[in-house]
Amino acid sequence: MSYTLGLHELSNGCHAYLQPDGGWGWSNAGLIVGDGASLLVDTLFDLKITQKMLDTMAHATEKAPISTVVNTHANGDHCYGNQLLAGKEIIASAATAHEMSEVPPAMLAALNSAPGDVGDLFRHFFGEFDFEGIEPTLPTKTFTGKHSVTVGGRVVELVEVGPAHTAGDTLVFVPDARTVYTGDILFIGGTPIVWAGPLDNWIAACDLICSSDVEHIVPGHGPLTDKAGVTAIRDYLAYVQDEATERFNGGMDAWDAARDIALNGFAEWGEFGRLAVNVDTVYRTLSGAHKSPDVVEQFRRMYAMEQKSL
Repeated sequence: MSYTLGLHELSNGCHAYLQPDGGWGWSNAGLIVGDGASLLVDTLFDLKITQKMLDTMAHATEKAPISTVVNTHANGDHCYGNQLLAGKEIIASAATAHEMSEVPPAMLAALNSAPGDVGDLFRHFFGEFDFEGIEPTLPTKTFTGKHSVTVGGRVVELVEVGPAHTAGDTLVFVPDARTVYTGDILFIGGTPIVWAGPLDNWIAACDLICSSDVEHIVPGHGPLTDKAGVTAIRDYLAYVQDEATERFNGGMDAWDAARDIALNGFAEWGEFGRLAVNVDTVYRTLSGAHKSPDVVEQFRRMYAMEQKSL
């Protein structure tokens, strides 16, 4: 299936909404159509692109309106569009619901419009999105562990695998279609970013996907994939964990370690500068005394790593 903007039917009423190129903010979503009702997996980063997605889905939802939304995690590119689904049932893990309130759209709007170097930095990453006027719309139902939802006669299984990418990450399985929507447990063609960790949880989530009876795998970013794509993400995470742990044990500073690790074939993935955050997360996991830099400094480091390679 081609990696193009828009709605792609996978099988048995399951669809993926893809947004190339899958880089910062350009996330995927999913639509599960049942008998008279549908479930939407994730909204998008701002109201304009979320509305465009909903308009594109209109032919599929005309006889099966969206009744339920699942947010796979709290990053804005998977939930800031919730406002357009206000009044629907919105489901997320309890950890995701809590984390949603910590990075409201107004914060990114302020960073995008900030003067000087900070504004320039955040516009480099997020300048194509409009965060003004977005009203945070939080889940109406939360769960921990596992939760089953029936929409239009179809059973959808939610499995919490975080903290990993964020404080709360959820996989969305559709057993009758052998389909899973992974949220940002998968970045295909791009580098995963481990905001929360530990990396062991994320590796275990990859193992869960690979051991499941799934044929259609929809990542949070990038093109549709298969279990080989999942294994590649797992291999990256295991490699970073090993390399960072070795340098931690040797007394090397986390930022120095990130610049010292050779990514080899993984350097071909987009956004490889996320290694700076990932190494820092390994250090934080290994030592409660390790203090991570603030979010502005984290983005500065990622930017610096990628610019140095140009």
